[in-house]
Amino acid sequence: MTPAEKVAYIKGLMEGMGLDTEKGEGKILAAVVDALEDLALGQEDLQDAIEELNDGLDAVSDDLELVESVVYEEEDPDGGCCCGHRHHHGEDEDDDYEYEVVCPACGAELVLEEGDLEQGVISCPECGETLELDLTEVEDEDDEDDDDDDYEEYDDEDLEPEE
Repeated sequence: MTPAEKVAYIKGLMEGMGLDTEKGEGKILAAVVDALEDLALGQEDLQDAIEELNDGLDAVSDDLELVESVVYEEEDPDGGCCCGHRHHHGEDEDDDYEYEVVCPACGAELVLEEGDLEQGVISCPECGETLELDLTEVEDEDDEDDDDDDYEEYDDEDLEPEE
């Protein structure tokens, strides 16, 4: 039974009892029942508005899901991503990036995380070859991707005056 139905039931009881709503306690009870009726009707209006908002939110969520599928599934088939780097975008910003490395000894493709790069040395799981990792090469590649082809790249040594 909804609150509005309960208030209607109480009103029916009052009428059935023949309470005089113009005097004393009957007048107070009638005012209380009227206030309860207003609250119950307001609650129904709010419930309808919430359901309408939930339906709209579901529609927006479906649209966002479609946009995400278009944006995040447009990765390079060679394994690169939308920004040209060979790393994996995680769902969570706290996820580490993954990098692909090819073992020079056996040609096996290895997937490394940032923690592996920070260690500097790993062993190839295929052939056991020790691989030395240099993080500066990854950073240099990032810088090269940001440069325009119209400009020449200079090292600090190139900027020193000649003797």
